[in-house]
Amino acid sequence: MKKFLYPDKNEWDSLLTRPTQTVAEIEGIVENIFNEVQSGGDTVINKYTAQFDKVELDSFLVSISEIEIANNKVSDALKQAINLAKSNIEKFHAAQKTTKVELETMPGVECWQEKRPIQRVGLYIPGGTAPLFSTILMLAIPAKLAGCKEIVLCSPPDKNGEINPAILYAAQLCGVTQIFKVGGIQAIAGMTFGTESIPKVYKIFGPGNQYVTVAKQLATKYGVAIDMPAGPSELLVVADDSANPAFVASDLLSQAEHGVDSQVILVSTSEKMIDAVENEIEIQLEQLPRVEIARKSIGNSRLILVKDDEEALELINEYGPEHFIVCVENEEYYLENIQNAGSVFIGNYTPESAGDYASGTNHTLPTNGYAKQYSGVNLDSFMKSMTFQKISEKGIQEIGSAIELMAEAEGLQAHKNAVTLRLNSLK
Repeated sequence: MKKFLYPDKNEWDSLLTRPTQTVAEIEGIVENIFNEVQSGGDTVINKYTAQFDKVELDSFLVSISEIEIANNKVSDALKQAINLAKSNIEKFHAAQKTTKVELETMPGVECWQEKRPIQRVGLYIPGGTAPLFSTILMLAIPAKLAGCKEIVLCSPPDKNGEINPAILYAAQLCGVTQIFKVGGIQAIAGMTFGTESIPKVYKIFGPGNQYVTVAKQLATKYGVAIDMPAGPSELLVVADDSANPAFVASDLLSQAEHGVDSQVILVSTSEKMIDAVENEIEIQLEQLPRVEIARKSIGNSRLILVKDDEEALELINEYGPEHFIVCVENEEYYLENIQNAGSVFIGNYTPESAGDYASGTNHTLPTNGYAKQYSGVNLDSFMKSMTFQKISEKGIQEIGSAIELMAEAEGLQAHKNAVTLRLNSLK
């Protein structure tokens, strides 16, 4: 990891730069596949499944028998772990339910807000080197709690035309209504336009590589919403001498192993801590099966020594990390003043991987600095707020004159007339 000791603030922009994204280079590829899927449907998806996943399928839809076979392949221990995580995630997201907001703004003028589920949502779950079955829990559970009627899931098949058994187990456990063996750009395009097999959805959720990220962004041009802009995974840890260097190093590596373009950062007021963590990273790194991925990610990463907590927090808020771990003696200062972070983990015994899997919070979070503007996925991500109003005869008499004057001032005579007619009928 690159080490920076007391960097000047005018260096922060370059210091906090994320790994370079090659989005412009792949936009053309994504657009071409979208156009083909829009016109050719399943035939085109079959073509790209054969090209990218090296398998030809008779059907994209996962059958009930395939799910049953997959369930038998998942160990009882893993099923118990998944069920524990499911319980915690359900509890936390169910607690996010809100009641109707109802108010009489003035006599005879009733206004209220209610939430309605998005009827049909699409979940994208990567397969590849890390089949993220945990992401199904994070997406399907709140979708089910919100009341979404259709929960469509796409995940790439392996060379045998199968989806990882843990993905299928988690999907049926959490109430996914249809599962399709489709991955990559073609999956996002299929859910955007709808094909002979895959339903068109109203909102797409889930992580993916740069091609999937660009595809999701392109989907928004065709009237499909997405959970949030996404980039490579990232983690920032702030630690002082009260932290355990081995714990800190393990957290940094746990995020670094996601992909070669992941980024991890340690910010500290202690050079001793930075040196200790650096040594621990080298020790632990060699023990990882994904050592080559983690090592390349570490090349994008930073060890930053700052003079005090105030400067540390200013730098952290400027970066806006996806995951933020606080391992300092004065943790309250950071908790009270952090403004930009996707999810916060507090203390020596709160690893980032707890939030990734089983504590109950959601791990689908804004990356690439979007924590400054976006929330992570939550129950409301699967719902829409609708407002209602009802005005009585007394109410229109109370409010009518104000509406007439405002409409006339904006030059919208028909707006004024809609009120005037009603007021005249009551004379």
